[in-house]
Amino acid sequence: MNIEAKIIELRKQINEHNFKYYNLDTPSISDFDFDILLKELHDLETKFPEYFDENSPTQRVGGQITKIFPTIIHRNRMFSLDNSYSKQDLEDWLFRIEKVLYAETVLEQEIEFVCELKYDGASISIQYTNGKLIQAVTRGDGYQGDEVTHNIRTIKSIPLELHGNFPIDFDIRGEIILTKDGFKKLNEIREEQGLELYANPRNTASGSLKLQDSTETAKRPLECFLYQIIGENLELKTHWEMLTKANSFGFKVPKHSKLCKNLDDVLEFIDYWEVERKNLPYEIDGVVVKINSFQQQSALGFTAKSPRWAMAYKFKAEKMETILESISYQVGRTGAITPVANLRPILLGGTVVKRASLHNEDIIKKLGVRIGDTVVVEKGGEIIPKIVGVNEELRQSDSVEIQYITHCPECKTTLVRNEGEANHYCPNEEFCPPQVIGKLEHFVSRKAMDMESIGSETVELLFKNNLVKTIADFYSLKKSDLLKLDKIQEKSAQNILDAIEKSKKIPFEKVLYAIGIRHIGETVAKKLAKQFKNIDSIIKAEKEELVEVEDIGDKIADSLQYYFSKMENIQIIESLKKAGLQFEVFLNNMKQSTKLEGKSFLFTGKLNKFTRENAEKMVEENGGKNISAVSKNLTYLVVGENAGSKLEKAKNIGTVEILTEDEFLNLISE
Repeated sequence: MNIEAKIIELRKQINEHNFKYYNLDTPSISDFDFDILLKELHDLETKFPEYFDENSPTQRVGGQITKIFPTIIHRNRMFSLDNSYSKQDLEDWLFRIEKVLYAETVLEQEIEFVCELKYDGASISIQYTNGKLIQAVTRGDGYQGDEVTHNIRTIKSIPLELHGNFPIDFDIRGEIILTKDGFKKLNEIREEQGLELYANPRNTASGSLKLQDSTETAKRPLECFLYQIIGENLELKTHWEMLTKANSFGFKVPKHSKLCKNLDDVLEFIDYWEVERKNLPYEIDGVVVKINSFQQQSALGFTAKSPRWAMAYKFKAEKMETILESISYQVGRTGAITPVANLRPILLGGTVVKRASLHNEDIIKKLGVRIGDTVVVEKGGEIIPKIVGVNEELRQSDSVEIQYITHCPECKTTLVRNEGEANHYCPNEEFCPPQVIGKLEHFVSRKAMDMESIGSETVELLFKNNLVKTIADFYSLKKSDLLKLDKIQEKSAQNILDAIEKSKKIPFEKVLYAIGIRHIGETVAKKLAKQFKNIDSIIKAEKEELVEVEDIGDKIADSLQYYFSKMENIQIIESLKKAGLQFEVFLNNMKQSTKLEGKSFLFTGKLNKFTRENAEKMVEENGGKNISAVSKNLTYLVVGENAGSKLEKAKNIGTVEILTEDEFLNLISE
């Protein structure tokens, strides 16, 4: 056998063993024998590099560095699913389906369902051509996502090459997950290293796909369940047949899926897994119910956001009791004090919960919670834990009501609580360390000055070493200062300086937001910039002029005037001006047309075809204006997924025109 044939044969053997081990859980050789085969292949590929193949099993260890993940338009849109929270919702859904199918005369056969577990991970779309993995793209907004092919290749349950009678070209959709044990081990390592713990398996799985070094992704115990093939001329008649075929090609498909003959079978499947999900090695947050017949799916079609032939049944949030051991108080960048409940650790929704926010003094009083109480903890939306009640029957006889702190836990300054506000604040904004660090972190963040090479750890390092005390100090940093720090090398130092230099091109409205004036969010900053055109006009503006700007009331006007009344803040602005930051609106940032002149817009719900920021920018560029609340002054309400109270209010007003995302885009393009 020649060298090339030997390499091809070894790759085939290793891929088969990988499939048996990771996808079928039926290994046919020992780990030792597998390692011998892999080493033999690696040695041959090293010796004969002309036979390199990016889909070789030796490439799963990673090693590629990706600084920028390209944005790729999906060949076929990745729709989201409608959610249901009760069995009545499912019955209503079935009634609607039957009505459409009867009208379309596609009820020659009974309606069958396929039930799948709803995995709590990161959605992925993978392209295969001629049996080889070509490209992997995250869901993104459904229309486009980030290309993460190098990192996907490191996941051993994803085949690099297929076997069997597979289609020539297709996309397969699935979910990248991190097992509970894998998540626990990752956090144990981080705890030993003194690093902040990961919040939950879903976010960690998603973040793993965007690691710049694929070698690091390879270290994560990620898995992938694949459950939908998209392509031309697939010659498949049912979803169940598709799952069977996908498995035969080498994909890991959901083994807990079930073909259901009627709604009773579906409900039985849901009831079973609502209890048994605790025993799974990974997290799920519901069940996905799909119509089995592709002919029926085609007749049902899609809404603007979702397939009509599928529904996600979401489990109710888990609740458990545990002991409130203590309360600690955190200081935010605006000086707001947030009380945090420190809990006796419990396993809730697949993650260990140790802390929960208590929000403010009013919430503590409303709950009536005390130290030592047995509290009821719920994982809201299966992610964020919160205390929802107290079991007073188990309360200790010597417990006392909680006395809210009166001084800042960091700098000991007396706290203040403004009339009409729920939060207490530390007024020592210039010297209270968490506030200073928070303002610095806000300034460099993506939505502000977008200094991508400066993360929270770097900000804290610069602050603790007295290199940066105010936001203006970033623009005085020198490479020699940075290289004196233990954790910053030559390349990192240059990246930091490059990011700072690049930030000088950030437009005025983002700079105004980045400064960190209390109550000045992205939208308000944009409206101030549009109205006053430059920072000097804002500084000089009387309160009466400020409140004339849409959405700016007394509270925001007072906050602006208070900020600019302090000489140290004026000095910071002057320093930033000298550094070259943008403090005025330029003509190229002004509107491009007047087609929306006199029209006002508000966007609500989850938008799939554009971000809210981009949509509002389109409105402004075409002469329209964005407002923040539904009123008689609103011309158009543009609705995305799960539009709630704003949609109802707009309908009640009667004069507001409701637009879908497509209708909005048509309006812009007219």
